[in-house]
Amino acid sequence: MTRVSFEFFPPKSLQASFRLWDTLNALAPLAPDYVSVTYGAGGTTRKLTHEAVTTIAKSTGLRVAAHLTCVEASREETLEIADSYAEAGITDIVALRGDMPGGGAFVPHADGFRNSVDLIEALAATGRFTLRVGAYPDRHPEAASDQADVDYLKRKIDAGASEAITQFFFETETFLRFRDRCAAAGIDAPIVPGILPVENWTGVRKFAKACGTVIPPWVDRAFEAAERDGRSELLATALCTEMCSDLVAEGVDSLHFYTLNKPNLTRDVIHALGLAPDPALQNVA
Repeated sequence: MTRVSFEFFPPKSLQASFRLWDTLNALAPLAPDYVSVTYGAGGTTRKLTHEAVTTIAKSTGLRVAAHLTCVEASREETLEIADSYAEAGITDIVALRGDMPGGGAFVPHADGFRNSVDLIEALAATGRFTLRVGAYPDRHPEAASDQADVDYLKRKIDAGASEAITQFFFETETFLRFRDRCAAAGIDAPIVPGILPVENWTGVRKFAKACGTVIPPWVDRAFEAAERDGRSELLATALCTEMCSDLVAEGVDSLHFYTLNKPNLTRDVIHALGLAPDPALQNVA
């Protein structure tokens, strides 16, 4: 059975809190392997992330992974946050370098971790966490080459990470070529594809350009046409379902969905793939 997991971001307002809980209530019946909660650029949502992670874990019983970054915090501060998660029973962390507030080149804190490898090594040394890391099927904007992305991922796995979650992509072949490069480099940890159902093409297009995700011309044309005809949601569901189906056929056994705190498309895709648990079986004592 293919496993699924979901990513959320922490709410910054009362209305956003309601939306997050509505999303959780809609997706929890799909029995995710775990859910994760992101960190804002520059650690701007550090407190909100901690509150969301601990509240979700206590209220739903779901396995929760907390994002943790190196940005604008000392080693001591970062490890204190990690310790507070462990004490609350949260032992899954997505360890990332993170982005500077306002963008621009990453600048390590004077007393902080220099990069994600340093962070992973320190967290792994505690022996308290299951560590996941980011991976880039399309070249990271700061990477010198495609191979440099693979080599750096290997450093993160060797430092103590047990699994990688990719940035989103638009074509199955993009992930498969990346998976092959990782295998050739000796990476044997699971590489989980990150899936982004397109709720808003304009927003996703901007995000893709910012993070280096290649937009195939045919995808751009398809969404522009679908928006004119009022068929964007239908197209998004069809394309995402087809890609996920192809990935599963190629041996992928886990899918990580970037929900953007909106449940409908993610739920529709999982149902279309036949991955939703049978309610009748769930009710069997």
